[in-house]
Amino acid sequence: MKTAIHPAYRPVVFRDKGGDLSFLARSTVTSDRTVEWEDGRTYPVIDVEISSASHPFYTGRSRVLDTAGRVERFHRRFGDRY
Repeated sequence: MKTAIHPAYRPVVFRDKGGDLSFLARSTVTSDRTVEWEDGRTYPVIDVEISSASHPFYTGRSRVLDTAGRVERFHRRFGDRY
């Protein structure tokens, strides 16, 4: 790799406010805000909207869509034209 052209790759804390989950990962993303982690060190923190703690697929609160009803409604509406 060429030197001095790549962004800094360092530990960053990602925090999901809705799911009450924080995890430490390495990233190139930057932030002005910091948080003290469990190991006593201070890391930049990035707030995220969705993580595995709050996503409906992972929490089991997902909805199943009635695709058969949609297909029947399409055939009633448009018949055999399509």
